Amino acid sequence: MNITRRKFISNTAAAGAVLAAAPYIKGQSVTRYTVALIGCGWWGNNILREAMAAGNSDVVALCDVDEKLLNDTHAAVQKSTNANPRRFRDYRELFTKIRPQIVIVATPDHWHPLITIEAVKHGAHVYVEKPIGHTILEGRAMVNAARAANRVVQVGTHRRVSPHNLSAHQFLKQGKLGKVGMVRAFVHYPGGAGQYVPNSEPPKTLDWNMWCGPAPLNPFNSRIHPRGWRNHLDYANGTLGDWGIHWMDQILMWTEEKYPKRVFSTGGRHVKRDNTDAPDTQVASFEFESFTAVWEHRQYAGNRAEKTHENQPVGCYFYGTEGTLHIGWLDGWTFYPSNRNAQIIHQDAQLHEPDQQNIKELWADFIKSIQTGQKPVSDIETGHLSTNMALLGMLSMKLGRSVHWDGAKERIIDDPFANTLLKREYRRPFEYPKA
Repeated sequence: MNITRRKFISNTAAAGAVLAAAPYIKGQSVTRYTVALIGCGWWGNNILREAMAAGNSDVVALCDVDEKLLNDTHAAVQKSTNANPRRFRDYRELFTKIRPQIVIVATPDHWHPLITIEAVKHGAHVYVEKPIGHTILEGRAMVNAARAANRVVQVGTHRRVSPHNLSAHQFLKQGKLGKVGMVRAFVHYPGGAGQYVPNSEPPKTLDWNMWCGPAPLNPFNSRIHPRGWRNHLDYANGTLGDWGIHWMDQILMWTEEKYPKRVFSTGGRHVKRDNTDAPDTQVASFEFESFTAVWEHRQYAGNRAEKTHENQPVGCYFYGTEGTLHIGWLDGWTFYPSNRNAQIIHQDAQLHEPDQQNIKELWADFIKSIQTGQKPVSDIETGHLSTNMALLGMLSMKLGRSVHWDGAKERIIDDPFANTLLKREYRRPFEYPKA
């Protein structure tokens, strides 16, 4: 008979939860680190709260081009710890005045490379948000800079330490899904055409020129700052670059292959009529040696039609000869066996508030890596490979054709023009980082 979804926590799942929790429950050194946060927005504050809660961070500096966000974060730190961190509007000044041991980089995507590279050159270990950069060659420069400075750089792909993700991957590694030939990753949100908002003068608290930094200096629009920039292609790479990297990372976490051989993507703006310019609809295909991965997203029609969490239709379906495994977010993971008489297996998610994340576990792994010299679970090169998948999908869509990827050399085969899109010109006086 067909059994409906029911909770089943196996020994494998329990082991995954223990592995995720252990680093921050016991065995921590009492060593404290001076910490600077660069990017005092919503997610930067989420990271900083976990860093302070871990009990090993002394917040000595905050930096943001928006004085309101900067002052709000400063007040929150003072309330939480009685500390009085120095405030900066320009990260370059911060590094001339203070040498923090750890730097959290939680700016918009287009700023990640320059700040991370500057931080490691000044001797700091770095926790940088995903995706690591806006173009592929920026990522290679970040990896090389981290290695040259012998610094730990952790990327904020916190699903690598989520208890239900860990146990799902143990399920996969044990072969319980059989031979996997296809993975489908997806994010679908509700929504409609949206509303156009005219450009305006930036708030007096905001240094808009510095916010744009190495990217084009476009007119200010309230739909870009503080949280809408992810769907503006001068500063980010849309849903695939933002959400997609989490699920590209889950694919690479499972497979022993490091990169796809061929990538093709198509999509467009079929519904949206607002200020954004990222695709509201996109499909990408990633051909590996032993399987095919597919990405799809739409920024409309996210509803109960998907067999996932009714409020968050996201995740990866791994399709194998023994059944289908869905690794989700709010809904944990579920295995649907090919044998209809067999039991459906499910494990709930274990997430932290606010915003249902596992930053706590990822920060603990980061600190442990600094103390031991071991690579972190979301090492900069790991984040680079996952970011590359998303960026290759965007690159193919912009080109309107498929690309054949030499992952070892990080070049597109027999396509000189496509290779020019592996980087972009920076706005002066900023210089594109050299790998």
